[in-house]
Amino acid sequence: MVCLLQSAILPGKKNWKMGAPLSVFTIQDYNATVEFYWSPFLVESNSDDPRNHSIAKRIIKPESISKHGIHWQHADFLVFNSYIWWMNSPTMKVLQGTFDEGSVKYDEIERSIAYKRVLRTWAQWLQQNVDLNRTSVFFTGMSPVHQESSIWNDHDGIACAGETTPISNLSMVSDIGTDRRLLDVVAKVIKTAKILVKLIDITTLSEYRKDAHTSVYSIRQGKLLTPEQKADPATYADCLHWCLPGVPDTWNEFLYTHIIST
Repeated sequence: MVCLLQSAILPGKKNWKMGAPLSVFTIQDYNATVEFYWSPFLVESNSDDPRNHSIAKRIIKPESISKHGIHWQHADFLVFNSYIWWMNSPTMKVLQGTFDEGSVKYDEIERSIAYKRVLRTWAQWLQQNVDLNRTSVFFTGMSPVHQESSIWNDHDGIACAGETTPISNLSMVSDIGTDRRLLDVVAKVIKTAKILVKLIDITTLSEYRKDAHTSVYSIRQGKLLTPEQKADPATYADCLHWCLPGVPDTWNEFLYTHIIST
């Protein structure tokens, strides 16, 4: 989104401040900011540090959101998303006690059940802390991955590596592996809580785009892949993140359409 916006702003009239967990892009002439806040599970977790978040044993505190929520108040538009970080395991580890107390014990529960608890906490926070008559709230759907080339009948392929065209068979995308139960959870929580949140479904259109990921033209630990790494797509092909310009620009066009229609 910042890439799209900054191209229309004169040099010297914009500023980009990278922070952790908050990064802010400022458009001076319009007294406007676009802020990105890192909170992959919405609630507190042991992955909340954007500089040190590659943690295999991911643990969340489903009813604890205020630490993050304080940064979301008073915005004109709020755009939420939480999906890919849930896909590390079919179950989720839920902390007993608190992170501040140094608790290490946890319960392990099914992914969609944990997701529902988190979304209920999120919805309650919105009801109590956001003036929904002033602030427009959006929730974007699931960003799919393309790890199994056999799904689109390329049995000799390696995930998304080398892919140059979208999936053409419309029936195949239902087998990509996206956990659509989580999208259903979002829709049901929004409906039950009776809160004014617009759900933007980016999932199906993105599922066709096996060709749109960064693949071996990606970054690991802040560095571009070496020639040796690029030659090993089975290990290094990134079929999770997207090329820019690319599919995320379409997501932002959807968001823009919703914003100007409010």
